[in-house]
Amino acid sequence: MTEFRSFDPTSGRFVLDRPEATHAELDAALARSASALRAWSRAPLAERAEALRRLGGVLRARAAEDGLLMAEEMGKPAAQGKAEAEKCAWACEFAADHAERWLAAEAIPTEARSSFVRHDPMGAILAVMPWNFPFWQLFRFGASALAAGNVIVLKHAPNVPRCAEAIVEIFAQAGVPDGVLVSVNAAVRDIPRLVEDPRIAAVTLTGSTRAGQAVAEVAGRALKPSVLELGGSDPFIVLEDADLDRAADFAARARLQNNGQSCIAAKRFIVVEQVAEAFLERFAAALGTHTVGDPRAATTRVGPMARRDLRDELARQVDRSVAAGARCVLGGHAGDGEGFFYAPTLLSGVGPGMAAWDEETFGPCAAVHSVPNADAAIAAANATVFGLGATLFTADLDRAARLAGQLECGAVFVNDMVRSDPRMPFGGTKQSGWGRELGREGMLQFTHTRSVWIA
Repeated sequence: MTEFRSFDPTSGRFVLDRPEATHAELDAALARSASALRAWSRAPLAERAEALRRLGGVLRARAAEDGLLMAEEMGKPAAQGKAEAEKCAWACEFAADHAERWLAAEAIPTEARSSFVRHDPMGAILAVMPWNFPFWQLFRFGASALAAGNVIVLKHAPNVPRCAEAIVEIFAQAGVPDGVLVSVNAAVRDIPRLVEDPRIAAVTLTGSTRAGQAVAEVAGRALKPSVLELGGSDPFIVLEDADLDRAADFAARARLQNNGQSCIAAKRFIVVEQVAEAFLERFAAALGTHTVGDPRAATTRVGPMARRDLRDELARQVDRSVAAGARCVLGGHAGDGEGFFYAPTLLSGVGPGMAAWDEETFGPCAAVHSVPNADAAIAAANATVFGLGATLFTADLDRAARLAGQLECGAVFVNDMVRSDPRMPFGGTKQSGWGRELGREGMLQFTHTRSVWIA
């Protein structure tokens, strides 16, 4: 049976499937990619930048259409899907605007007549992408990689084949040369074959820690660079001087974005005891304002989870946590009727040894843990194998800047929610992965740094 099957998560109804690529089809895709690389990598940077701007224009023009597609294929509220497509356009346009400066050769003073460092494309990048942000994850890395002169071989998640096909359509509509992006319905068992192929220069993966470990092992044997954007159990810290109304509003948004299915969604809410009860009351009220329903409806803020097995796994995590002593303040059950719905859930009294604390909960479940002071909050935040992002709410911005340096993660947002932004590098530490996307660091990630000395 093919892995590539699309279901409507609102009803659970099967929609379509796509055949897995044969080895001959994978070879043909890699040949197309290699052929396109020769021209694309040598094209003037201005031509690549113009192609990125055309991509941005197409993404904006069809954002509503593609937002609806995301709702139908993986359950994201259509308004959030439209915003995702528009953010992809921003990433393309931002990369186009900054590529010339970020990729410029850097003069190095030496006794040579001329000495400089240049940044050249690596080649074809294999992109193993997830379903939760089916457009953004590709463009988050891809806009910069394309600007630098690389080409992309996309292996998308098996439950979003229609989104993968839509991305291919966008490249065609934007007039990007054939082969600059190729999409393959490769089975998981064929990923090592792709990584090891000499026509693949590097690999990037966004997904689970286990998937990242498997790909990193193959890439390591092949001595190929990899960028891994993996799971997270992001802490959301509320100190005693925080604006509790603002903190609760952002907490609900940070936990329920994309139906709770985001690596950088806040998951562990660490609150100083002095304000814990007041925050919990406000947090429960804020979660209750997020309308659950059909993701195609304009008023829906929380749709179904993407797959039945994901919904069932979250239910088991909640049940195990309650059995271990957590208190269910809100939700804690699957939705009524068809579809893969799970009610927005709030657990209090959560701590080490409970599934909602020790594991990544990839769905609309928030876990609240109280601590005596700020030092204990930092220690609790760091008590995880993950290190993607962290949020800190406090009125003392000097203290916030100091505490930010103590958090073991790739990004810290003060009095705001963690997000990815084309202007800033994005990535994690510990088991949340390595490497960076976005910003100048992301654009240089898939380039060869080449020293040139002219005597």
